[in-house]
Amino acid sequence: MGNCWANCGHNQPHHLPHHLPHNMNILVIGDIIGKPGRHATKHAIKELKKDYKIDLVIANGENLAHGIGMTKQTYDEMLDSGVDFFTTGNHILKRAEIFPEMEKKNTKIIRPANFPPGNPGKGYQILNKAGKKILIINLNGRVFMDHCYDCPFRTIDNILAEHKKAKLDGILVDFHAEATSEKIAMKHYLDGCVSALWGTHTHVSTADAEITKRGLAYITDVGMVGPVDSVIGVEKKNVLDSFLKQTNFKLEVAEGRCIFNAIMIELTSRTSSESIKLIQMFID
Repeated sequence: MGNCWANCGHNQPHHLPHHLPHNMNILVIGDIIGKPGRHATKHAIKELKKDYKIDLVIANGENLAHGIGMTKQTYDEMLDSGVDFFTTGNHILKRAEIFPEMEKKNTKIIRPANFPPGNPGKGYQILNKAGKKILIINLNGRVFMDHCYDCPFRTIDNILAEHKKAKLDGILVDFHAEATSEKIAMKHYLDGCVSALWGTHTHVSTADAEITKRGLAYITDVGMVGPVDSVIGVEKKNVLDSFLKQTNFKLEVAEGRCIFNAIMIELTSRTSSESIKLIQMFID
């Protein structure tokens, strides 16, 4: 197995009492699709904060602006709505106006760490929130993707080795990947090494949220925040035409009733979480 799995040394299940005083509640929101997704996210965060004590809100923001990329305006809009930090994916470099925000020392946006060298932005960031020091890492999958990215497994080996002696309260990973097999393989690779690993990119929520025996909070894909009457957020007629005629389609965000997909993680340490809860809401 890889370096991370071999060197972590977590061979026994975690036996943790419930609701430890130092636990941290983290809301992780799936891919937010365009204007409908942004509006649904605002509503959902407001409602969820009535029911949960939320210490940190993380969202995947690579589809914020018209379904592809991020602008400064959409970035600021989501920060104002209660999102604290953004992970992204393969579309984040489509709009250059967000690059200056990505380059800031204390940036609140990261892009996949296994992008080739020379690209703007950072692949990970340490965030201080609610008295906790959290390392957030973004990776991109390689299976069925349209670019040749560096190996995500070796990339995260290097990041974890770099932070091995750092005093961290949690390590969170967004694996933006197409293939379920690649995401599940990463689950086994990182089990016992990080607090939580979630998948994004497919826009479809999976039913496999779990806490592993070693304490990893995991789900193969969080899902999306976007229009229900669509094809993963995109106007359905355009996509159907492309399948029927084998032509390219115009990426146009659909409208109407939205689905909000997220997870709530109760984090306990740099290598474990107490619980993971799947959250799904429908917003008109």
